[in-house]
Amino acid sequence: MGKKDKGKAPKIGSLVFTTGTEGNSFFDDIRVEETHGDELAPQSLNLRVYRDKKMRRGKVATIVTGWRGNLNTLKELGKELKVACGVGGSVKDNEILIQGDFRDKVVDLLKEKGYTGTKPTGG
Repeated sequence: MGKKDKGKAPKIGSLVFTTGTEGNSFFDDIRVEETHGDELAPQSLNLRVYRDKKMRRGKVATIVTGWRGNLNTLKELGKELKVACGVGGSVKDNEILIQGDFRDKVVDLLKEKGYTGTKPTGG
């Protein structure tokens, strides 16, 4: 046996594998829609804001639910709320999660933005 080249990948040759005809890929026909819905007026949404500690090691999070409409708008709104509260969070499953207890502040911010159907829920 000869010396092994350490740190170099073994040469395979010029093996090429293709599953379709050239230029026509199966994935060219698939388009991912980022909008996930139509734009709705802020007044028509009934958003609910509540505090939650479940599955978070006892730490409180503020959650905004009830969103219907454009996912990109939800992400922008989530970012604005996180910046206004000065904390982190995430947007997933049509919910905005803000780290910490900011229920009253989030309700006030949403009402200022025109989401008049926003209500705090829970104790």
